[in-house]
Amino acid sequence: MAPKELNFITGNKNKLAEVKAILGDTIVLKNQSLDLPEVQGTVEEVTIEKCKKAAELVGGPVLVEDTCLCFKAMNDLPGPYIKWFMEALGAEQLHKMLAGFEDKSAQAVCTFGYSEGPGHEPILFQGRTDGKIVPSRGPTVFGWDSTFEYEGQTYAEMEKSEKNKISHRGKALAKLTEWLKNHAD
Repeated sequence: MAPKELNFITGNKNKLAEVKAILGDTIVLKNQSLDLPEVQGTVEEVTIEKCKKAAELVGGPVLVEDTCLCFKAMNDLPGPYIKWFMEALGAEQLHKMLAGFEDKSAQAVCTFGYSEGPGHEPILFQGRTDGKIVPSRGPTVFGWDSTFEYEGQTYAEMEKSEKNKISHRGKALAKLTEWLKNHAD
């Protein structure tokens, strides 16, 4: 059975606003910022571990999210470690990681993990969007949006509502929304 409200575990206000905008009134979304350990592994492994730990700490249903940026030329690195690359380089320098490669293609991946609570196995919802890495264009207020280009525009250059329709996060949340509809009482 789907919950009526969820604790979305994030300290990122931009991510929270985007998730709320995409989900609309599908579910009541409460927010909690927890310092969760960042395990190493695939995005699925990282999301599952974050979800399990969050459910233990909250003691109830939770929603967590992990975002990856996968460079094809680097065999999908930095992948789930993009957060650390962004902290070190910033959006303005990220494209330089591919300076020695012809292939600038990338895939944005978003994985949400939902758990009913402690002891419940997380359910994953994943969305992927193909694009390429370009020099930063547009506002640099939200992660690597200004350096990920989809069909001629960076995420940062797009209207938020348009980005939400095609983004990795929007695709993952569409799967979550469908699951919630199918599991309503």
